Amino acid sequence: MQPEEATPSWRGGWLLSARHSPSPNHGARPDGAHIDLVVIHSISLPPGEYGGPEVEHLFTNVLNWQAHPYFEQIRGMEVSAHFFIRRDGELVQFVDVEARAWHAGASHWQGRDNRNDDSIGIELEGLEGDTFEPAQYQSLVSLCTELARRYPVAHIAGHEHIAPQRKQDPGPGFEWARLRRELGWVSACFPESALSDERATPQA
Repeated sequence: MQPEEATPSWRGGWLLSARHSPSPNHGARPDGAHIDLVVIHSISLPPGEYGGPEVEHLFTNVLNWQAHPYFEQIRGMEVSAHFFIRRDGELVQFVDVEARAWHAGASHWQGRDNRNDDSIGIELEGLEGDTFEPAQYQSLVSLCTELARRYPVAHIAGHEHIAPQRKQDPGPGFEWARLRRELGWVSACFPESALSDERATPQA
């Protein structure tokens, strides 16, 4: 399915409100890809350290592998996401949303494998299991709203949901119920397990 005609918010598959930092780590989506899934990730480099250029350097293949001992564990990785939201809410775009970013890896969700093919990957600056900043939720809500205007987004899930044997991000510190409330999307768009705490809490 082709996206709706571009609005003034976009130039091709690039969101004009984001800072653009093009990554070489992408490819073509398969013919007929139905872009209906948003995948939420978390990342920080080195783990637990925020505000530096290292994530951007990783996604653009210019990270200095010798700059920190942890980087030796990921040396040579070629990965990307479509978007990255920093702790202060800054939105960075690395890959045209029409292209296939390398963020999900081996994955399965809603009866389909290889969800890189038909998803949009969003990385939040953070440590899996830790909490995220209000500015990040604000940017994420705005971004998801823009994406839903352009694509038939029907589902949103964490990396932990689509690749549970390999990944745990964004982790228990991410407030799925908050995201659902602020987006105003129906619960069916979200992983059932992600909203279990919300359903268990009496509503005022």
